[in-house]
Amino acid sequence: MLTRYLLFSLFLLLGFSQVTAQNKITDSNTPLHLLQPDYPIPYGLTQINDIEGVLEKVYQYLNEVTPPRLVDKASGSPLKPSQLADGQTRFEKGDFRLTSYEWGVTYAGMMLATQSTGDVRFADYTYERLGFLSGLFPESKGVFMKDPQADFPLKSMISPHALDDAGALCAAMIKAQKSGFQSELDPIIENFVSYIYSREYRLDDGTFARNRPLKNTLWLDDLFMSVPALALYADQSGDTKYMDDAVSQVLHFSERMFNTQTGIFRHGWVENSGNAPSYHWARANGWAFMAMVELLSVLPKNHPEYTKVLSLYQAHAAGLSSFQSNTGFWHQLLDRSDSYLETSATAIFTYGFAKGINEGWLDYRVYAPLTLLAWNAVASKVNERGQVEGTCVGTGMGFDPAFYYHRPTNLYAAHSYGPVMLAGAEMISLLNKHNYEIDETAVQFKRSIPKI
Repeated sequence: MLTRYLLFSLFLLLGFSQVTAQNKITDSNTPLHLLQPDYPIPYGLTQINDIEGVLEKVYQYLNEVTPPRLVDKASGSPLKPSQLADGQTRFEKGDFRLTSYEWGVTYAGMMLATQSTGDVRFADYTYERLGFLSGLFPESKGVFMKDPQADFPLKSMISPHALDDAGALCAAMIKAQKSGFQSELDPIIENFVSYIYSREYRLDDGTFARNRPLKNTLWLDDLFMSVPALALYADQSGDTKYMDDAVSQVLHFSERMFNTQTGIFRHGWVENSGNAPSYHWARANGWAFMAMVELLSVLPKNHPEYTKVLSLYQAHAAGLSSFQSNTGFWHQLLDRSDSYLETSATAIFTYGFAKGINEGWLDYRVYAPLTLLAWNAVASKVNERGQVEGTCVGTGMGFDPAFYYHRPTNLYAAHSYGPVMLAGAEMISLLNKHNYEIDETAVQFKRSIPKI
């Protein structure tokens, strides 16, 4: 279909050139509705092998710059897990941290890429590093029991102090187990779930909260840092209290932070702040969108709140779609088009839309074109080395627009790498299920590919 479209476009172009040489182009001599728009982002030409090429570049880069090795702090010499000693060891330096929440997303993205492409190297990337971490866990726990103040590489996994330390890594580990990974992850998962469910700070009604930058503050980011882990653990263990907690978090956050008029979330909420200013930070909306995707993926349809969660996800999808820019990207502040275009949020939204289409939560006919456009935007930010450009660095909560407008972007901001893998993998599944064509220069998804 795309080949015929290209030939037709060439024919029209040659025809228009001849018309132009003889006459001016007018409505009477030219099909003006077929003139080719000057799109700023590649439009309507995406093939599965193009997506696979992007995933391959990211994989090659990350596999090179995130070595799973323990070394001596002073000499840099390799060590075995049994040689771990407080204050004397560190991970071999790479471009990214193996135990960050961003890398929990990356581990999940690599596993999904194997599911979509059949290439086991992606999942092996995750398995090698999770195996490395699980091998260090028993020795690290012993170091901590001996001296809780000791400095050692896995301290945030042994003794989490925030949802950031636990949720995304926990979710990735549960997904690894589900995919057949054999290393002993149960002690780490149990430790993470215990922290999230029993030790994380909450408001009186059970909503996860922080006491920074102000007392009793909700950060929208925390939906993703908690809900997927709780929901996946409930699905795996059969203990419904964790699923109920996950659902409760989504509903409590939305009651305080979701704008039903615009269909997007504010970034932060402070208890007893009244009708406070709202800043609709893109990546936080991405974390909330992805939290609902992960929850709906395992939430039983007979759960009493299933319809409410699905409706919230769909309302958020509709709201987000109205703020997409003409380039396919979303802005750093969603509703402020003079803020910069940001890659990590765009990648997360791409995944969230594609997953919703593939699961049947969204109508592919009206959501797939904008999702394809979003993927093309994301792909344009992956350079030849496999680095992702245009990513906002880590961002706390602010109470003025300048804070969000002027957050730096950096190649080494880890937040885009996992979402790019997730988005690309889910887009492959989408294109395997649904045909698209160009109709009067617009992308149209008119039919699904029949199952054989």
